[in-house]
Amino acid sequence: MEGRLVHLLCVLVFAAAALRGGQAVLQVSVPPEVDAELGKSVSIPCIYSSSSKTSNVIVEWFITERGGERQRVAFRSSSDSGTDKNTELSGRVSVDQDSSLSLSAVEIGDERDFHCQITAGPAGSGEGSAHLRVYSAPQTPEVSPQTKIISVTDPSVSEVSTCTSKNGNPAPKIIWYKDSTPLPEVTESNDNMYMVPRVVKESSGLYTITNTLYFKTSKEDKDSQFHCQVEYVVPGGRTETKDSPKFSLSLHYYTEEVTFVLVTPKKVKEGDDVTLKCKADGFPEPEYELTKIQPDGSIEDKGTFSGMFTLRSVTRDDGGKYRCEALDFDSPPEVKLKKDITLLVHYLDPVTVSPSSSVSVPLGGSLELGCTTTGSKTPSFMWKKGSQVVSQSASLVLKEVSFEAAGSYSCVASVPGISGLVKEAITNVTVTGKAQIVDLPYSGRVSKEGELLTLSCTAQGHPEPQISWTPTGLEAISSVTGNKVTSTVTLPVTPMLVDSGVTCEASNEHGSSSKKFSVNIRKETPTVTPPVDTEANRQEQGGSGAAVIAVVVCVLLLLILVGFLYFLQKKGKLPCGRQGKEDIVNTEANADEIVVEMKSGKPNEEAGLLDSNGRQRPMRDQ
Repeated sequence: MEGRLVHLLCVLVFAAAALRGGQAVLQVSVPPEVDAELGKSVSIPCIYSSSSKTSNVIVEWFITERGGERQRVAFRSSSDSGTDKNTELSGRVSVDQDSSLSLSAVEIGDERDFHCQITAGPAGSGEGSAHLRVYSAPQTPEVSPQTKIISVTDPSVSEVSTCTSKNGNPAPKIIWYKDSTPLPEVTESNDNMYMVPRVVKESSGLYTITNTLYFKTSKEDKDSQFHCQVEYVVPGGRTETKDSPKFSLSLHYYTEEVTFVLVTPKKVKEGDDVTLKCKADGFPEPEYELTKIQPDGSIEDKGTFSGMFTLRSVTRDDGGKYRCEALDFDSPPEVKLKKDITLLVHYLDPVTVSPSSSVSVPLGGSLELGCTTTGSKTPSFMWKKGSQVVSQSASLVLKEVSFEAAGSYSCVASVPGISGLVKEAITNVTVTGKAQIVDLPYSGRVSKEGELLTLSCTAQGHPEPQISWTPTGLEAISSVTGNKVTSTVTLPVTPMLVDSGVTCEASNEHGSSSKKFSVNIRKETPTVTPPVDTEANRQEQGGSGAAVIAVVVCVLLLLILVGFLYFLQKKGKLPCGRQGKEDIVNTEANADEIVVEMKSGKPNEEAGLLDSNGRQRPMRDQ
């Protein structure tokens, strides 16, 4: 330090003498402070000027060592430049042509004073000094939160966490945050909150800082998040920050309020699963005790549970008042730890129908059906037959019943406003009466005698009708659809069948009815297609004209012969007997007959078998 003062005094004396003597003055300019980042390069400028011409300029850079002595580290002249050996900066420093000092791989120990000395011959010499500041951004802060549960009932503060940030320069600062609000810096011990900071300079020259937060917690802090922030300075004097991860505290606080609710739908019916939920706002969450208060005031213990209690497939007996008690022994006496809830279970009793499950009514008669039941609310009723609603009340009146009225009727009861609470009962209605033949479909067609004919007969009634056929001995196939019985026969067409027809008779204990199928043979007149009038046909007609004339002649001769024979017969020369007239088929179909016509390919008129009314002629007229 003394050497520096002596050097400075010499410079001042030299400058004063130069001024008195009118000599030139050399001015050297160096910034007072230069910022550098650890591990990077930095340049310290040095600018000089003189009122006269300079020559043989020598630039020398010095550092101030730990003991205060100056040591040259580098130089440059018009003919040479170099770095001094055995200095702390050897190998990392050099003087540029503009007289500035370049320093690479800045270390924390490089933070010191640097001096630029200029010697310029007749212009004299000058010097300027700069202080190099080395900056190192600290690492992201780390927190070590309290792992134990902190009780809010503790009378004093509790250690919350310690925040640590390493390798900073200059020494950074730690700030604590609760949620997004910074906590005031308090270092004096008290019963609410304070911090204990600590700064350690490591052997590397960098700083490690720690800060421990002590805080008196309350129940409101159960959802709060804490973190710390390190604040540090970077080159240029700017301030930057880094944040630690956020954390929450595990707090132990007593219960202040208990809720007891029904988790399942509000409207409960028999068969549902019901879940009761009891919740206390204390932490850790306490256990709960569940009891049922009977109508006489007695208590049924349901045991302890963790907050959710499920009743499986409830019945009406499960309804009533339930009580939940939070077993938190840290809560003060004024806190109500018991809550009640009333469970209403809706129900519907089985449906009873009258008359009973099976009833008979005569054909054309009347019948009244009714049903009753009870439930938690007045039920509503309706009667259905299959999917069709036939009554919207508890009673159903059937008048002048037919066989179609027979079947199953269901009475459906439900509780209004309670989805799914439905009961039903079924009664079977039987309509009794004599067998009746209905629906007489004709199945099958034939074109001549001997072919097969299929006939079907359908009857209904109760008891179930028995169907028989005439002629007897036919093999019938029977089927039942609902209250109808269908019988089908297949038989060959014979002359006897044409004469007598086929009879279907249905019978039961109440009576019988029959229908007759009348079978008539009707031959179909063939359709004559006129020839096409073409040139070829005209030639063919011309060629057959002679044949037509020959046929006409033959017919005339035949007529003469017939006339002669007729004359002989009138004279008694030809004794011929007469046969009685006999109708082959002359049956009139009545109202209970079904006429089955059978067609053939030859018309009867062609054979002379039918008269003008379509009836078969007697044999004597043929």
